[in-house]
Amino acid sequence: MVLDRLRSLLPASIAGDVPVVPVVRLVGPIGLPPSAFRQSLSLTGVAGALRRAFSNKRARAVAITINSPGGSAVQSNLIYKRIRQLADENDKKVHVFVEDVAASGGYFIACAGDEIVADPSSIVGSIGVVTANFGLDRAIERLGIDRRVHTAGDKKVTFDPFQPEKPEDVRRLKAVLKDMHATFIDVVKESRADRLDGTDKQLFSGEFWTAKKGLELGLVDKLGDLRSVLREAYGEKVLLPIVPTQRRGLFGMTRGAAGGSLGAGTGIAAAAAAGLLEQIEERALWARYGL
Repeated sequence: MVLDRLRSLLPASIAGDVPVVPVVRLVGPIGLPPSAFRQSLSLTGVAGALRRAFSNKRARAVAITINSPGGSAVQSNLIYKRIRQLADENDKKVHVFVEDVAASGGYFIACAGDEIVADPSSIVGSIGVVTANFGLDRAIERLGIDRRVHTAGDKKVTFDPFQPEKPEDVRRLKAVLKDMHATFIDVVKESRADRLDGTDKQLFSGEFWTAKKGLELGLVDKLGDLRSVLREAYGEKVLLPIVPTQRRGLFGMTRGAAGGSLGAGTGIAAAAAAGLLEQIEERALWARYGL
């Protein structure tokens, strides 16, 4: 892969007319705070890799692999838009390849592809929006704890887990989720157009499917894997250099979107506790899809 990457940077006069398709790997939940303990996707974190891939003058197209259970609706939309902007500006076709899962925000980003290819057992879909929290008001009452909150603005405290749920808060939240869902639906309909083969009630219910079923519904264009599909499209000699989305800091330590890493001054116990909580949070996102 390193050799492919180096050869792809050579001018055609030296390297010969060997087709190049840079590969950008988008892995992990979307929009979670950057951490040394997990991968997370954000526009800040992937913008550089996308720019380098699309600006490669020898590139015939750009391949994007996705393995994400979703996350932030905003970051999903920002990454989707940046891919489409770069594709249009550089006149490059975008091939998207689904690995284990491209669900919810992961599928949102996948819609940036001119074609979506997946393994038959990949998980796709989950075109919906979700939010969740806990109600702890009865718990603190039993413990004899008073919750004291003071605000300027009567709507400032919404869904405080230590106060009883209010019907007007639920109505307001559902209206917000409905708007976000509508944006997601618009993107899927625009990108997939007449390829969709299912009712709105079926496609946009938040349900997810294997890619084999997704192919029937028009959510996926074909079943296959990156190397086989791109060799068939661009020839057996096609170069597939990986464009890294993360930078390496001192001593090879991975630096995330915000440049954060586990510093030497971080308390070992505190870091371990934080890492455990982050792993639980991330595990819950993947577990929705049985992964």
